[in-house]
Amino acid sequence: MPRKYTIHSDKFKFKVALEALKGDKTVLQLCQEFGLAAKQIHSWKKKLEDVGPQVFADKRKQKDDETGTEQLHATIGRLKVENDFLSKALGR
Repeated sequence: MPRKYTIHSDKFKFKVALEALKGDKTVLQLCQEFGLAAKQIHSWKKKLEDVGPQVFADKRKQKDDETGTEQLHATIGRLKVENDFLSKALGR
């Protein structure tokens, strides 16, 4: 008989991963409490550790970086046009 998979909500995954990060209970205890495999708990915990710092990222800095990149692309484009024009004018 094929195994049925349960789709867990994001809130549930966060709750389990947070419990795993706290370290108050062992992974085995969490497996028994939530009815999950240890591999699943470790996976969610790792994902929370990887993505967690982005929650506190400074959004203003990201916006400034994007604006700066756009300005650099515009400058590069302008300089390329000027360079092409001067190359043709000098007969190169």
